[in-house]
Amino acid sequence: MSTLEHLARPPRLASDVSGWLDQAADGLDTGREPAAGVLPALSRAGLAAIGVPRELGGAGGHLTDAVAAIADVSERSLSAGFVLWGHRTYIEYLLQSPNAALRNRLLPGLLAGTVAGATGLSNAMKHLEGLEELSFEARSEAGRRLVSGKLPWVTNLRGDDFHVAVAVAQGDAPPFIGSLWSQTPGVARSADLDLIALRSTNTAAITVSNTELTPQDVIHPDARAWLPQVRPAFLGLQCGMSIGLARRALAEARTASGAGRSVLAEPISDLSNALLHQERALLDGLQLGVFETNAAALFRIRIALADLVSEAVGLELQASGGRAYLSAPGQHFARRWRESAFIPVITPSIVQLKTALARHPAVQA
Repeated sequence: MSTLEHLARPPRLASDVSGWLDQAADGLDTGREPAAGVLPALSRAGLAAIGVPRELGGAGGHLTDAVAAIADVSERSLSAGFVLWGHRTYIEYLLQSPNAALRNRLLPGLLAGTVAGATGLSNAMKHLEGLEELSFEARSEAGRRLVSGKLPWVTNLRGDDFHVAVAVAQGDAPPFIGSLWSQTPGVARSADLDLIALRSTNTAAITVSNTELTPQDVIHPDARAWLPQVRPAFLGLQCGMSIGLARRALAEARTASGAGRSVLAEPISDLSNALLHQERALLDGLQLGVFETNAAALFRIRIALADLVSEAVGLELQASGGRAYLSAPGQHFARRWRESAFIPVITPSIVQLKTALARHPAVQA
């Protein structure tokens, strides 16, 4: 199936999960809806398994199908889309890891949604661009590798059974990518962060103090060699959140722009075409594998999608008029407005991406 056909016929959510997302979206945003139910609901619908090879227990397909699934979920609830992104990205790390034993041990629970996966590599992605130092460090003691460090913001740290990927410095040796289990001594999760939106996402800080990390828990022994390989999936799956939110805001704007607001028809159409263009560029790039050697192209798509989200929500407001500013009629718009405020700051943020592009002008061509 060509990319154009893929765009024309994106995978649809089953009616039970789409209905639940529509009903739960506001509660997931404000925290009224329990965060514990999000991952099991998404996993029961098979969404975590999309793009995972069938021989590994997945649903088959390509990474682009997982991007489309995250977009579909994010159309209804960015909170749920955010959880799915974090979980599916951790799964992708295992798929691209040479550690088959770790993959075989964790994948069944991850696909079933009984175990949560968290990416934890935002710090590492920024480190790759020279924007900050690694937050974790390992030291040797009596033949054991002990890891300490902290991340201030990680999503999908669900309950007491989650795994989080982290990049760890180790002196003169190359930094490595490890997987930390929540039940390992020394791993501590904070209370949920006091967010203005997306509150039912199990987003918290994680602190690790002298936790042993064995070779069986290493996702990849050389972070600098592996991160450029996995970065297209990290950012590509993340872009699904922007695509879904922009798509929904434009659909709402199109519905609301009736009599007296026909002047908005053209900008809505133009923005829809721009969204389609960026989505096509993303999926084509992922399918062809061009982003491993041309990260700047992926950065520009992520920046463009963030701009489109902002413009789309703005058009929804203009099309709805004062009705959107009333508490009850504007309830869903208000949620999308809060959701849209998250898109520019999710790591790597738009400012960080623009900084990386400015620091490496030679790769912008």
